[in-house]
Amino acid sequence: MSEFGGPESFTPGEGSTSASEGVSESAKARFAQAQQQIKQIIKEEKKSRKRDDRVAATIRQFLDDDRFAHLFQLISRLAAMDCPSIFILGVLSLIHQGSLETVEEFITENKMLLEAPDMTSLVVAGKNKLSPEIQEKILFWTARLELVMSVDTAKILSRLMVDEGNIDGAVLQLTTFVLVDFFRDMGTPIPYEELQPLTIKILQDILEPHMDMMAKHFEAVRAEKNPSAKDE
Repeated sequence: MSEFGGPESFTPGEGSTSASEGVSESAKARFAQAQQQIKQIIKEEKKSRKRDDRVAATIRQFLDDDRFAHLFQLISRLAAMDCPSIFILGVLSLIHQGSLETVEEFITENKMLLEAPDMTSLVVAGKNKLSPEIQEKILFWTARLELVMSVDTAKILSRLMVDEGNIDGAVLQLTTFVLVDFFRDMGTPIPYEELQPLTIKILQDILEPHMDMMAKHFEAVRAEKNPSAKDE
C-alpha cells in the first residue's frame, strides 16, 4: 500500500494555524461555518433507533466544548464527505469521554469483543519511546477503530479513500491532531510533524486488511463511469 496522500489530500501544514489559535472570539467566528456543516451529521443521525440519537447527542456535546474548536473544520470536511459519524467518534474517542462511551456501546451492541492489545511491541513516535500506559491507550484506541471499521467497511472506506492507495488528507490531519491533544494531555507533548508518521502507521494497519476489497470497489466505480472501457 502506498503512503497516504495525493492531489485531493490535505498537506501537513494545513490546519496548523487554526490549531494554535485556540478559542478566541475571531476563531470561534471562523468555526461557525464549520459547525453548520457538522450539524448535517446530526440531522442524518436523528432516526428512530436509539443508537443514532445517542451518536447525534455525542456530536452535539463535542461541538459545545470549546477545547476542541480547532478540530471543527476537519470534522466538517469529513461530514461533507458523508463519513459515517461513528467512525468520526472512534477517532475522537482517544481524547473525548463522550465519544469513547458511545463507541464502546456501539461495539457492545454489535456483539463484538474488544480484546486486550498485544503489549509486546513498542510504539514509537519520533524519537520518543512511549510509556506502557500511553501505549495501552493508543492500542485500545486502534482496536476500537478496527472494530468500528469492520461493521460497515465498504461505506466507511468509500468515503475516506481517494483511490486504491490514498486516503483523504482530512482523516490524516484529524487523527494527527487528536494524537497531539492526547500526548499534551498525558503530559508528554509531541509536535505534529513528529506524530504524523505514527498516524500513518496506525491508519495503514487499520486499512491494510481491506485493500483488496477497495481495489475492486474503485475498479467497479471506474467501470460505471466509463462502460466502454470494458470492451476495449
